[in-house]
Amino acid sequence: MEKRKGILLAGGTGTRLYPITMGISKQLLPIYDKPMVYYPLSILMLSGIREIAIITTPNDKNQYMELLGDGSQWGISLTFIVQPKPEGLAQAFILAEDFLNGSKSALILGDNIFHGDGIRDLLKQANDSDFGASIFGYHVSDPERYGVVEFDKSNNVISIIEKPKIPPSNYAVVGLYFLDETAPKRAKALKPSKRGELEITSLLNSYLNDNSLTINKMNRGYAWLDTGTHESLLDAGNFVKTLQKRQGLQIGSPDIVAFENDWISKSELKIRSEKFSKNAYGDYLKAID
Repeated sequence: MEKRKGILLAGGTGTRLYPITMGISKQLLPIYDKPMVYYPLSILMLSGIREIAIITTPNDKNQYMELLGDGSQWGISLTFIVQPKPEGLAQAFILAEDFLNGSKSALILGDNIFHGDGIRDLLKQANDSDFGASIFGYHVSDPERYGVVEFDKSNNVISIIEKPKIPPSNYAVVGLYFLDETAPKRAKALKPSKRGELEITSLLNSYLNDNSLTINKMNRGYAWLDTGTHESLLDAGNFVKTLQKRQGLQIGSPDIVAFENDWISKSELKIRSEKFSKNAYGDYLKAID
C-alpha cells in the first residue's frame, strides 16, 4: 500500500477578506507570528505525511515557492500545483491526481487551524486507516456556515449537508479529510452543485453511500479555527498569541514538528533558528534541546 500523501489547498480568491487579500493570498496572511499556511502544513506533518502538494493560484505560486521552498529544510517534499480557477474543494483531488499516483490522501484547507492535547495521536490514527474516508466533526454555535453532519437516533451518520438553512445538528465537518485512493475517481464523477462547484460534501456522501465513511468527534479539548472572516482572522491571531505567551510553547511550527519527528537534526534546527535570530520565534527554536 502506498504511503498517504498530503494536499494543502491554498487557492481561491479570498474575496471575503477584501481589501486585505487584494494583493496577497489569504493563506500568506499572518496569524500572530507565522504565516497562515504554516499551521495546516504543520498538521499534515504531525500526521506523519512527508510528501505534500500545495494547490494555489497562478498569481500566488511564486510567493508560496519563495516562502516554503522545496520542503527539504523540514525533511519533507513539496510540490506546487496551479489551480486555474476555483471550482469547489473536491476539485483538489482532480488537480492532484497525478501527484497522488494511486496513493491515499489527506486534504487540509489552508485557512484552518487546529490545536489540542493529543492531536498527534488523533491524526496518526486517521493516517493509519486504510478504510474509506475518515473525517472530523466539531461542535459549533453557527453550523449553518458549514457542512453539517446529520445523525440518526442511534448516533449514526446518515448525511452531510452543505450550509443548511435548518441545521440537523451542531456538528460541522472541519477542513481536514483523510481519504483512500479512490478520491480522484469519485471527484471526477461528481456533478457541479447549484453554485457551480464540486462540493466536498458530495464527495463525502459518496463514501457514506458505500458505508465507508468514519466521523471522529473532536471533543472539548480541541480548538478548530476557521479564518475566513476578518473577525475570525483576528480571533485566531489572539488565540495563538495568548496560548504561546502563557505556555511558552509554539503552535503551528513546521520547524518544531520536523525536529520532533526526527526529520531534521539539532544542527539543522539551529540553522533555521539563525534565520529568525532577530525575533522570539528564532529564540524559541534556538532554545530547544
